[in-house]
Amino acid sequence: MSTTRRAILLGSAGLATAVAIPGVQYAAWSMKDFTRDGYNPGLPPAPDGEVAWSNWSGIQQSTPKQIAVPATEDELATAITGAQRVRPVGSGHSFTGLVPSEHLIVDASRFSGLVSSDAATGIVTIGAGTRIRQAARELDAAGLALQNLPDVDVQTLAGSFSTSTHGTGRTLQPLHAHVEGFRLVTASGDVRDVTAASDPALFSAGRVSLGALGVITQYTLKCVPAYNLKRRVWVDTLDNIMDQAMALSEQHRNFEFYYFPFTGMAAGISHDMFEGEVSGRVSDEDEDTLSGLKDLRDIFGWAPWLRRRIAAGSLPHGVVEESSDAYWKLLSTARPTKFNEMEYHIPLENGLTCLRAIIGALESRKDTFFPMEVRITAPDDAWLSPFNDGPRMSIATHAAVDEPYDYFFSVLEPIHRAHGGRPHWGKLHSLGKDELMGLYPDYQTFLDLRATLDPDGKFLNSHLAHLFGEDFDA
Repeated sequence: MSTTRRAILLGSAGLATAVAIPGVQYAAWSMKDFTRDGYNPGLPPAPDGEVAWSNWSGIQQSTPKQIAVPATEDELATAITGAQRVRPVGSGHSFTGLVPSEHLIVDASRFSGLVSSDAATGIVTIGAGTRIRQAARELDAAGLALQNLPDVDVQTLAGSFSTSTHGTGRTLQPLHAHVEGFRLVTASGDVRDVTAASDPALFSAGRVSLGALGVITQYTLKCVPAYNLKRRVWVDTLDNIMDQAMALSEQHRNFEFYYFPFTGMAAGISHDMFEGEVSGRVSDEDEDTLSGLKDLRDIFGWAPWLRRRIAAGSLPHGVVEESSDAYWKLLSTARPTKFNEMEYHIPLENGLTCLRAIIGALESRKDTFFPMEVRITAPDDAWLSPFNDGPRMSIATHAAVDEPYDYFFSVLEPIHRAHGGRPHWGKLHSLGKDELMGLYPDYQTFLDLRATLDPDGKFLNSHLAHLFGEDFDA
């Protein structure tokens, strides 16, 4: 979005208002330290004979005895059978504690790249450790494409599918819905080829597995012919965008919007199929916008009315971007600024009501500034897919990596749950077995299958033990 840091703070309306405010009224606020207690950007100290691991944002850490990077399934099977506990890792973009282990962490990144493709059928075989952006580029070279992409494309396929990562689109399913089969190395070291025909139960469980059934090395996917999209970004009042959100989600192939807290303004983003010569994507100024919103909070956060007035006079209005390019160059965005995130998926009929309540709760805290992201996803039928009972609206709330996020649990999560929300498996939440049993009709069936595949709990860690209601001794 073409909104620079300087534009937000020093737009004519904002500047005129700001200079009229006596300094004494915001002196105390300007000295406020927003850093959360205990924040440390470094890796944990590793005892002798151990190594340090941290997720992308740094809130999940462990010191396993080994991080193995096997090159073959035989090497992987040997590592698994020889370990007491095992957890797979992708790119570390989950905020929940899916990965931490004090024993063995298995990095499947060497199971990477396009193995085979059939342009006529759209069926491809690809390594499970392939990053999404790499997969999209290699498929594009073969004349094929993934049917949708998430907001961030640095995750591995296995990590994305196993946590039910999604993009946005009223008629577009989450990424794992296009899995036709996979290869799984189990706790016993066996390698199993799984399809809906060969093992329907394991197939239904394995598409969204949380890495609890074994380590997936390879996927068979259903792809579509390569395609281009037209991207449009516009800024409008939050009320206008929310009033039009359902209609916009039906009009456009992909539709989402971002709300800028304490501004009353939101940015809509649409993507539609495009034929013809592409223009290329315009330069991305999201980081400048984020810096501007943070500065607005840092200087004027003490007065919400003032933040709103300055933003109204400084943020652009109307269309700020129109571009066209290959889908994989438009749908996903780089996120250099680190954050922590909670995302809940709300039944579509409850989505906007929940969103209004979340915004109200979020703006009860003067220190929030990070934009909220709102998306819609079509249903599928994987046992642990949050979308397996109908279309859902996803509401994602973020906090800067060094700032408090405890209010996600105390303030926001009860609202999400009251509106029928299911959490993103890779985003922060506090739910355990009892709550999840009430949300997923096949949850116990998944737990029974997991226990059959891994009777000794080799793939458990403390987070999964909490999700599954299992005793755990690290």
